[in-house]
Amino acid sequence: MSKALVRTDFRFPGQEKVYHGKVRDVYTINNERLVMVATDRISAFDVVLPEGIPYKGQMLNQIAARFLDATTDICPNWKQASPDPMVTAGIQCTGFPVEMIVRGYLCGSAWRAYKSGIREICGVRIPGGMRENQRFPEPIITPTTKAGQGLHDEDISKEEILRQGLVSEADYALLEKYALTLFKRGTEIAGGRGLILVDTKYEFGHRDGKVYLIDEIHTPDSSRYFYTEGYEERFSKGEPQKQLSKEFVREWLMDNGFQGKAGQAVPEMTPAVVQSISERYIELYEHITGETFIKEDTENLLARIERNVLGYLANSEPA
Repeated sequence: MSKALVRTDFRFPGQEKVYHGKVRDVYTINNERLVMVATDRISAFDVVLPEGIPYKGQMLNQIAARFLDATTDICPNWKQASPDPMVTAGIQCTGFPVEMIVRGYLCGSAWRAYKSGIREICGVRIPGGMRENQRFPEPIITPTTKAGQGLHDEDISKEEILRQGLVSEADYALLEKYALTLFKRGTEIAGGRGLILVDTKYEFGHRDGKVYLIDEIHTPDSSRYFYTEGYEERFSKGEPQKQLSKEFVREWLMDNGFQGKAGQAVPEMTPAVVQSISERYIELYEHITGETFIKEDTENLLARIERNVLGYLANSEPA
């Protein structure tokens, strides 16, 4: 089986610090730009699973880079270059402590809450009588807090965000505008590929008084997709939708008794399970891009990444 990259520990010139997130390792260079390595780690229920998924980092990084490039007319973003298939480099921003979750359909955690009787999510009223995977009349925004390392993100309303001063009213209005417009663009692109962009998350930051889109965009780690073909028939019959997202990983974990709760053990991730997850990620890549996924050599991942990033740093201008 191909090798998976689950840990990095580089020492780049000008490196100030490194942050090891759930799936990305972010290196701060001279306190002005970031080098973000998309590892092959995978998380679910805010838990990093014990096995890496070959090619996941490459695929996520390349999808995110493509969508960042395709949305610069909507809002500025942090990306400056992609010096390696698993790396994006760009300007350092101060992140807002909230994530903007945009939902076009009632599913996932929102459906689980709705099914339990909840009719208001993050301050947004949800009509009665809705069914799983039903389309909202208009996309809704259900923000969450941006939790620190080892903590869980929590649902929060717009009103509470403003009350706590987490984001100013003017900035929040801009985040809403950007998030909904990005979701519309993502929906259009997905539609051209026979997919439905169901829901997604966006993260934003600011620098020198300007708001930027940061992190990833429209990847299967941050988004959920349905296939357009068969959606109506499955919905009318109350059948599960054929989807491309990380939800299938969550469902596999739940079927095996794990939801990230205390005392629960992650089920064994056999080579067959790991390979099937890798194949599902690649399937999404090929659907959303319309291109065949080209697997990069995984034999010397760390050496390749280090070589490419060092070349980029030596030949690029500061942020």
